[in-house]
Amino acid sequence: MEHLVETVGEVQMSEAYNGMPSLELEDVQWRKSARSSAQGNCVEVAKLPGGEFAMRNSRHPEGPALIFTHSEFEAFVEGAKDDDFSSLLA
Repeated sequence: MEHLVETVGEVQMSEAYNGMPSLELEDVQWRKSARSSAQGNCVEVAKLPGGEFAMRNSRHPEGPALIFTHSEFEAFVEGAKDDDFSSLLA
């Protein structure tokens, strides 16, 4: 996947893309659920400056990030609230 870079004045701004190393997402605040285990077995999410959301594996914070639009992330969160995914744990 191609990494897009645009120049704005003197500053280069990178566009987030699926699979990018999560450490390249600078100036974001990663959050994880209070239900996360002591071993850190959870996912972490961050809201990106452009309104998108990033998700990464908390056990491998340097690993790849998945990028979601606001609508995609909202649909996932609402689905989790509605218990749409519990059958996957069986």
